[in-house]
Amino acid sequence: MKFPYLLPLVFALGAVTAPAASDQWVYIGTYTGGTYSNGKAAPVVSKGIYLLGLDSQTGKLEDLGLAGTAKQPSFLALHPSGKYLYSVSELNVKGQLHAFRIDPTSGLLTELDSQFAPGDATCHVNVDATGRTAVAASYSSGRVMTYPIKDDGSLDPLVMNILHTGASHVNPGRQEAPHAHSVNFDKANRFAFACDLGCDKIFIYKLDPATAKLTPNDPAFAAAVPGSGPRHLAFHPNGKFAYVTGEMSCAVTAFSYDADKGALTALQTLSELPPGVKVIPAWSGAEVQVHPSGKFVYASVRVHDTIACYKVDESTGLLTYIENAPAGVKVPRNFGIDPTGHWLLAAGFDSDSVVVFAIDQETGKLKPTGQSIKIAQPVCVKFLKRS
Repeated sequence: MKFPYLLPLVFALGAVTAPAASDQWVYIGTYTGGTYSNGKAAPVVSKGIYLLGLDSQTGKLEDLGLAGTAKQPSFLALHPSGKYLYSVSELNVKGQLHAFRIDPTSGLLTELDSQFAPGDATCHVNVDATGRTAVAASYSSGRVMTYPIKDDGSLDPLVMNILHTGASHVNPGRQEAPHAHSVNFDKANRFAFACDLGCDKIFIYKLDPATAKLTPNDPAFAAAVPGSGPRHLAFHPNGKFAYVTGEMSCAVTAFSYDADKGALTALQTLSELPPGVKVIPAWSGAEVQVHPSGKFVYASVRVHDTIACYKVDESTGLLTYIENAPAGVKVPRNFGIDPTGHWLLAAGFDSDSVVVFAIDQETGKLKPTGQSIKIAQPVCVKFLKRS
């Protein structure tokens, strides 16, 4: 049964406490500003973070309503314990980072606290493998910010506020200044990698989880293709390779990774568009993820509204193009691959919808299941196994 996607909280509470066949929760971050990417007003406005249930055997989705209210919770991160969730508030001027406790029975969120984020348009948050450090990226200010996480899941005040420098200016309208877009950690949890669209660099930092401190690595960065605008990064499960999507180039770059030195070396760059199709300014690369098996890489392209699929050579890290699957949504800013690797959920910012694809385990191709849930302006997908 499908429920309306913007329900009063009382009804949403009833939905989440009803018996469910789903074995995974899916948290959906949204924009609450009520404006689509083309500037038009949305007919319904999001209230915060929403909750879905996923049956990993069948791919069936349940609409479990509003999990917690928040302003502009565009990106989410889960604590490795599964007990806490963290959200940015992507406000144009001075945002916040929020910590929530997850109810183990209902999946509902209770806010623990929030901390000031001095950067404008704080657009990304991640939590290290020890669960002791949260790191956020500020797009407009080009900053990376770190926060200690206490034993109860709440946040201590800001520890580091790192300003990137060295804008590339290849695209004068988009690269006039640093624009930090995401932060990820390597498999060993020794280094943090901050993609900066404005600098055409992936900045590399040594991580001290005990103090929530970052120090510049040597090498201090990996260079991206000039004018590509690196946005998001995903490591291969084997820890030997990483993949970066270029927002402006609509291309994905494969890197080899030296885990001892924390160094990325570019191997290959492939278009995220079908063969022979050239990038136009309206299109932009968004999310990139590696399949849990390590056999495939996926990258979404906004406005072109497809998900590029690639096969991975696990010995070299090189990619081979498979297809551009129609995303089934408008403006797929983000998608998520469930931990079993059988399902991909695409979030359509301009279509107010989350749709489900089945992943062919042999070919990597995506097959629409016909399942869709209405959620206003979804922009982030995170999975958590139900307790």
